[in-house]
Amino acid sequence: MILLFVIISLFILYSLLIISYWLTWRSIPVYQQGSFANTIKISVIIPARNEEENIGALLNALKQQTYPEEFFEVLVIDDQSTDNTASIVRQFQGVHLITLKEENINSYKKKAIEKGIIAAKGELIITTDADCLPGMNWLKTIASFKEERQSVFIAAPVVFNNDHTILEIFQSLDFMILQGITGASVYTNKHSMCNGANLAYEKNAFETVKGFEGIDTIASGDDMLLMHKIWKQYPDKVHYLKSKDAIVFTQPMKTWNAFFNQRIRWASKASKYDDKRIVGVLLLVYLFNLSFLAMIAAGFFCYQYWLYLLVFWIAKTLVELPFVYSVATFFGKRLLLNYFFFFQPLHIVYTVFSGLLGMFGKYEWKGRKVK
Repeated sequence: MILLFVIISLFILYSLLIISYWLTWRSIPVYQQGSFANTIKISVIIPARNEEENIGALLNALKQQTYPEEFFEVLVIDDQSTDNTASIVRQFQGVHLITLKEENINSYKKKAIEKGIIAAKGELIITTDADCLPGMNWLKTIASFKEERQSVFIAAPVVFNNDHTILEIFQSLDFMILQGITGASVYTNKHSMCNGANLAYEKNAFETVKGFEGIDTIASGDDMLLMHKIWKQYPDKVHYLKSKDAIVFTQPMKTWNAFFNQRIRWASKASKYDDKRIVGVLLLVYLFNLSFLAMIAAGFFCYQYWLYLLVFWIAKTLVELPFVYSVATFFGKRLLLNYFFFFQPLHIVYTVFSGLLGMFGKYEWKGRKVK
């Protein structure tokens, strides 16, 4: 019965956390562009490694931006690609191509972004990934929001644009929930969350906090770890931009192996968080998911735990559903809710094992093995 008491306690705490995320997400106003001058000088930084299939589409999307072209530049940092990424970039007039030559470093992406920022002429840095696609009002919306709110750091929404296969549907659901948590966390200033596929921050702020210094040996964390450094310096100037015009669409992983490597990479920075506010949240979520595996094991000794397992599976779904529904409505993906209940077991298992491997294991990313 001690185990059941612990599980119930974890469920209550987890439920309160999810309900708070739901209420907060609903309270975030959807941003409407104001009548601002749109003269902020922007540098779009794109680190790219072996992205010949995607980089052309992104650069075309940037050519179609409604933001005045004289006020933004695009810098692609080629991270030692072995395909035609660099040659494709050279075909786009006005796009600056920078080659990353550093070897034997643990965070190539941070170094690529750093080189891009050093070369950047804009006062506002906007980062995205080479496999992403923004809408035509992306830069205009971010610039308008920055001017209105005087933001130093902006976290903006990201969503997967493919959900046809089981793997893609699962990733879309999982990632969409993370985006909702991101919005709620940043809006209430509870803890630092963001995604490097859609970030904006002042170049001056990056330089003031000395960039990635102190976190440059960590393979991941070019987004959240940097965000927290800036938050400590400018706690009232870190904002979340909730706008459909600001959404960036990105690609899901194509294989289960790639998916798990991505999530292990994300989890690998957890022990490096200087933001102690998020550590308790991550621990609660991890322990609650771990309790499901504990119920499976306990069921071999007391079959009632398998009944409890079903009850908590349903209860977890019901608690999360209003929050997921609200987030799915914003992103236009309510059809994904048809799969939500059935993906719960997979989500629980992957959360437990990716978290464990992220702390102690290795992973492969972009053809590199990383500790």
